[in-house]
Amino acid sequence: MGDDGYGHFQLRLLQSWQLRRDTDVVHVAARQQRLITALAITGPRPRSYLVGLLWPDKAEARALESLRVSVHLVSRQLPGLLVNDGAVLSLNSQVEVDLHRVRAGIRALAQPGLNGNMAACLPLLRDAELLPGWYEDWVLFEQGRLSQERLHAYNIIARESLAHGDYETASEAAAAALEVEPLYESAVGLLIQAESRQGNAVAALRAFEKYRARLKEELGLTPSDTIFRLVSEVRESQTSRQGETY
Repeated sequence: MGDDGYGHFQLRLLQSWQLRRDTDVVHVAARQQRLITALAITGPRPRSYLVGLLWPDKAEARALESLRVSVHLVSRQLPGLLVNDGAVLSLNSQVEVDLHRVRAGIRALAQPGLNGNMAACLPLLRDAELLPGWYEDWVLFEQGRLSQERLHAYNIIARESLAHGDYETASEAAAAALEVEPLYESAVGLLIQAESRQGNAVAALRAFEKYRARLKEELGLTPSDTIFRLVSEVRESQTSRQGETY
């Protein structure tokens, strides 16, 4: 797209739904939004799959008619956005989708040689909340999947940054993981270590106490021995530094 006369499409699914054609925001009705979104998230799909996903409560004939109408309306309003290959529908491969960019960044974290760019990955992940306010089952599933992917990415950034002495980035990534999942033990451990190695014993202990209180309140559990060992090391280091000042 771009030199085909249809314009350049950019689809935003993170934070809010928005479609741009070149520099213009395009108003798209809710039913057509759902079809475009499903294709952006799941990739090319048979019509039979899409009707089951988008209209699960309708009889097959009515669902197929709803799909046919949606495809017709999208194709008329936004020519070039959909690829209609008979039984299979897809988005044009040239459509830019912010979700795809985030997932490409997450995949890149597993590649060697990225250590110097860990901090640059954080802004990409921070606001990657998929379609808040959408509550259909298939969207909720995708929201949960992206949350797990972000947690994994934050954990990689925190762990690798800690290993390479970038304690500020490690602390930022671990704290971001805890914003997504406050009871994520691995992130708590990484945050305690990162704060401690920056000399922020008070912040490390505060993170522990916050985690312990929430774990007790929500699950009736206590932190693991691993976390307690980390906290003991922080307290011993703090006591040692205090002793050196006298």
